[in-house]
Amino acid sequence: MDLVKLWIINGTREFELSKRPIETVTKKGIEFVNEDVLKIDPVNKAVRTRYRQFHYDFLIIALGVELAPEKIPGLKENGFILYDINDVPKIRDTIRRVKSGKIAMAITGLPYKCPPAPFEAALLIRTVLEETGASDSVQMDFFSPTPITLPAGGPQVSEEIFQILKSKKIEFHGNHKTVAVEPNKIKFEEGEANFDILISVPPHKAPSVVVEAGFAESGKFIAVDKTCKTKYDRVYAIGDVNQIMVTDKIAVPKAGIFAEAEGIAVARNIISQIKHELENAVFDGKGGCFLETGKGTAGYIQVDMFATPDPLTQLQTSSTEHFVEKEKFEQDRLKKWL
Repeated sequence: MDLVKLWIINGTREFELSKRPIETVTKKGIEFVNEDVLKIDPVNKAVRTRYRQFHYDFLIIALGVELAPEKIPGLKENGFILYDINDVPKIRDTIRRVKSGKIAMAITGLPYKCPPAPFEAALLIRTVLEETGASDSVQMDFFSPTPITLPAGGPQVSEEIFQILKSKKIEFHGNHKTVAVEPNKIKFEEGEANFDILISVPPHKAPSVVVEAGFAESGKFIAVDKTCKTKYDRVYAIGDVNQIMVTDKIAVPKAGIFAEAEGIAVARNIISQIKHELENAVFDGKGGCFLETGKGTAGYIQVDMFATPDPLTQLQTSSTEHFVEKEKFEQDRLKKWL
């Protein structure tokens, strides 16, 4: 879904043409229940939805994250939220109308899902401005609370992304922690900046139902190891809702490719338990994601989060071939899952 939002911004995709009916998972022998989860009771092994209660032998929590722009006063009222599907078409229309001024992009909370996405958005926006002829009259600034662009990617990949941004006249400002937003002004712990258009990545939080059930403290995510097991028997957490620490300071990024790999490991171990076999599957921390750079090109970030002594990352050169692979990636997943 995050890649679809980017394509909506640059005008190559419409949201209505990107949706797929989830109900088709029933053809795989899965009962699909489209109801909000209101309560998880790990003691009695039950899940309460709006209309019924389910008892489980195994539970996989894959509820993702909730956006929490309210944590930054004025953020929602004075700008666009990049990850809000309702704001994305507005971003597209606004960018296409702009003739001059300042565009600010800001990561306002950590961790956030799909780490390369904000940088992809900035590059795609610059491409749109080039197409409309406004690029030379628009200043773009990118603010982040981290000192480098992509800490999970390491200093080398971060520097390469920094240089890509610089080549597109997008100024990266590290160590800028957003504390509040006013009309046409973003305030940091130290200093402030003016803008005409603000596009932000808001703080994230674990769904309240997860916190209320005792899986995570408020403001944190579900702590698990490579098996994705929670502190409760036969309950697992995969994807953005969890947090797997690699070092004292680095966690596995919240990315779809890792959620998929975690899900595969958990599925294998559940099957092993059902068959009374030895559980030996773990999430290996390997994967990769595309970094779309505009004009039908993309780079590819290859990752091994559990490499020693430090996570191993490499950014492969941007090319049209990688962009084609990104499009194929979407189609392959839709075919496999639905």
